[in-house]
Parts: sequence; structure tokens; C-alpha cells
Amino acid sequence: MVVIHHNPECGTSRNVLQIIQDAGYEPIVIEYIQEGWTKPQLQALFAAANLTPRTALRTSKSPAKELGLLDESVSDEVILDAMLEHPVLVNRPIVCTAKGVKLCRPSEAVLDVLENWPKGPLIKEDGEVIIDENGNRLL
Repeated sequence: MVVIHHNPECGTSRNVLQIIQDAGYEPIVIEYIQEGWTKPQLQALFAAANLTPRTALRTSKSPAKELGLLDESVSDEVILDAMLEHPVLVNRPIVCTAKGVKLCRPSEAVLDVLENWPKGPLIKEDGEVIIDENGNRLL
């Protein structure tokens, strides 16, 4: 089973979802911007992925700066509470598989948690080749 916490507006998230599908999986897709987060859910995801709220904080194209969350003195608890109020603050996509949980930025990082890879060639939206025609990972 593969679960992806996905934002369809994000190119990286779209790339990761496509890689998962091209590898033959039918993932559970959670559009977290619409569904939101619970505190236990985020805490469990972060613990499993070896992340902290600060390392999982999306700093660009989010209200992080306006909310004053970029200052190093802001605690993880404050960041976590802000993520609950503003789901877009969580960097994406986060993928959960039997091999682990990972924040998949860059998108080819998803290969680290997939048992099966797509057949090559595999090319990102921007034209960058991830897997060549021989099935070799390039990124």
C-alpha cells in the first residue's frame, strides 16, 4: 500500500504521484490542503520520516514568512499549531509505504521508499530524466 499526502497544484507532488502510478501502484491520495491535518497525524508522519515541524515547514509559496515562522526562535510547537491552521505550511509530498515515510523533495526521492520502480525512461514534468531507458536511476 502506498499513501501520498498530495497537493495537485504542486509540480513536485504531481511528479511523485505519476512515478508511483507508473511503478504500478494505486496509491491512496490524500489532498491535505482540503482535508487538513490532525496533530497526532502530523506528529506520527514527522516521527516516521525523521522530520521536525521546522524541517517540514514549507517556506516558499506559503504564509510562513507572514506568520513569523521563519525566525529560529519560533518553537516547533508553534510551527506545528500553525500547520494545523494552515495546511499549506507542510512541505509536500509526504509518501508512506512499507519501506518507510519520506518527504519526497526532490521528486525522485520517492524511489527510496518504493519496492518497484517504473520502467524507464522516466522523465519529470520539467524534462529532467530520472530513470533512463535501461532502468538505471540517474537522479
